[in-house]
Amino acid sequence: MSDFDAIDSLLAAVGPQAELPAPEQRRELRERARLPKAQVARALGVSPSTVAGWEKDRDPVGELRTKYAYLLDGLAAKFAAETEPGTVPGPGVVPAAGPAGSAEPAAPGSPTEPAEGGDGDEVEVLTVPEPCVLCGRPAKHRVEGFTQHLAPADCQTTAPAAPAPAKPVTTTARPETAPAAQPPRRPSEHPPRPARRAFQEPSGPVDLIGQAVQAALAEHHGDVDAATAALLKKTICDAMRLLDETRKGARYDIVAHPWIPDILKKQTSRGADQIWEARPKWTRHALPPGRHEVTALDINGAYLSALKTHLPLGRLEHSTGLAHDRRRAGLYLITPPAWEHEAVLPNPIGNRDEPGPLWVTEPTLRLLLRLSGPKHGLCEPPEIHESYTSGATENLLEKFRIALKDARDAAIEQDDEVTLEYVKAMYSKFVSTMGESNYNRELYRPDWMHIIRSQAFANLWLKALKAHDEGLMVVRAMGTDELHITGDWRRVFPEGRGVTEVKVKDTYTAGTDATEHTETAGEGQE
Repeated sequence: MSDFDAIDSLLAAVGPQAELPAPEQRRELRERARLPKAQVARALGVSPSTVAGWEKDRDPVGELRTKYAYLLDGLAAKFAAETEPGTVPGPGVVPAAGPAGSAEPAAPGSPTEPAEGGDGDEVEVLTVPEPCVLCGRPAKHRVEGFTQHLAPADCQTTAPAAPAPAKPVTTTARPETAPAAQPPRRPSEHPPRPARRAFQEPSGPVDLIGQAVQAALAEHHGDVDAATAALLKKTICDAMRLLDETRKGARYDIVAHPWIPDILKKQTSRGADQIWEARPKWTRHALPPGRHEVTALDINGAYLSALKTHLPLGRLEHSTGLAHDRRRAGLYLITPPAWEHEAVLPNPIGNRDEPGPLWVTEPTLRLLLRLSGPKHGLCEPPEIHESYTSGATENLLEKFRIALKDARDAAIEQDDEVTLEYVKAMYSKFVSTMGESNYNRELYRPDWMHIIRSQAFANLWLKALKAHDEGLMVVRAMGTDELHITGDWRRVFPEGRGVTEVKVKDTYTAGTDATEHTETAGEGQE
């Protein structure tokens, strides 16, 4: 076969791409059908953040594009039929106006009217109150398909009330309509299933983990090693599913594929970007005279704990010459302060050979500002030259973190090594693949990846400071989880396997007339 024959065969195998309406029309069709993004995502086998991207500035490809186009064509056909003479539009459907067919705005107080400050998709104002999914009492708002009170004071979860129904019941009277035309069904397809309700009873985040483990054990007939290996191969997909589950009812969407500045782009194909994570790699140069019993402590769940950190919500915005705003988070070009305590404590920005300004993350900057404050007074404040930041929250991944933590705690208590290894791989791979990765295309946030890693490094540094302040001698600090100290460390750190505890990794003798033992576990391992 010639080169041209091969090319002709390749072109013949590529069929025409399905036509898609403009992104704003895609969103309009979904909203008119009152379909939450989560419900559309489940039907297509993607995450809600992916659907949000398709409704903004991205297009699906391959089989997903065909399925998505088929859904949109079906919705468009349904609404076209409902607006024909003799049909009565259902609730929430905006009728066409005039010969041009342009839709008029929904009347005030209609079921799909967006609440003030919302974007029309996240918060809906209901004409007739429906039962809150949390307390069962009437509520006037629906968030991503969930009827609920927006103000915590209005949600009387502890007040005696009649039991809430398993699923919210819509009390809006539905007018009779003529049968709407259904989109044509392909001959090979099964008959369409009944429409799903806007509110679906979630199985619970922790249940997703347990169900996956039980399914793997059943598939491999109880073979622990085979089940563990199978689970580890799908941890990234399962972590994204768990993230979506824990994000149900959130007031905002995760911006999964935002514009990123050049400082977050790799300089070469195998190189790195310009962000400095301040990874500790420090060993005390000189010990006091005598022999010292050193304990190498392992910090449990370092990356899991680091999921609680200030993460930017939207697109990073550039600023120059501004002081730090604690309501925002991102990346900062700073000139770090001089560090004069290298003999007893590691430099909080890590080992750096080149002087001058560098780009650091939110946790590193906050650590430097904390150490320069009146409580510690260990250094001067860093000088901020410019930044890329966005409005931020510390609790963006909190439900995700708690679900993983609870599953990890239960696995330890039950001596369930399969679940434990599965959970550890879920959060570690989640962090490592949210940057540029071929294994996780649902989330591309290299800024989050750097921030979470830096938070883990900052957490280790603060443990070293705590040990020093309590009179212990810090001998070494490495990566995210390795801290070597001397003295009675049990009065400072609780011992155990929980994420707030530490466990002994190694012990050795160092100092005068002692052979230093250096066989420690690999740095940065969970």
